Amino acid sequence: MDLNKLKFDERGLIPVITQSYYTGKVLMQAYANKEAIQKTIETGYATYFSRSRNELWVKGETSGNKQKVVDIKIDCDEDSIIYLVKDYGVACHTGEESCFYRDLKLEKSEKPPAFEIFHALYEKLKERKEKMPEGSYVASLFKKGSDKIIQKVGEEAVETVIALKNKDKDEIVYETSDLIFHLIIALLDAGVKLEDIQEELLRRYK
Repeated sequence: MDLNKLKFDERGLIPVITQSYYTGKVLMQAYANKEAIQKTIETGYATYFSRSRNELWVKGETSGNKQKVVDIKIDCDEDSIIYLVKDYGVACHTGEESCFYRDLKLEKSEKPPAFEIFHALYEKLKERKEKMPEGSYVASLFKKGSDKIIQKVGEEAVETVIALKNKDKDEIVYETSDLIFHLIIALLDAGVKLEDIQEELLRRYK
């Protein structure tokens, strides 16, 4: 990447969007100058320029919520960039995972964006496991133990195979969703994170 091609403003700054490597979620927006980007490349950790303090700052230097930069993407007009990061802790000073935790509710829904559904579902099921609310189907599975959870995964896998054999799209979608739902429960029970699966799939990507 030729930093000289980037279009910095009159203050020598360029907007930086920081995005989660695993979920695709936008975590924050800040600014960087050429020195900050160079330091990011050299160290592998997200470095920005603080306009209020007029100095470089490494995300997580004091809080511990560091951001390991996997890639830097450049806008087509070369006037903004994206830090694609593995984030260790929250991005926002408020304690929220992302600085973009509020919205205008253009669509009245409490559901996460579609691209976040797997990680959001993992976190929701993890919460069920930790709090074990009364009347929760997921909590009841965890109470019954690993054997029951594994059995459910097997049952859903068989039903998915049958749906695939029948080539019924609606049935395939429904049964596959059931399988993924119960598989995530099984991963939680086994102490496996979705990031572990993503890393293994990335290893196989050729």
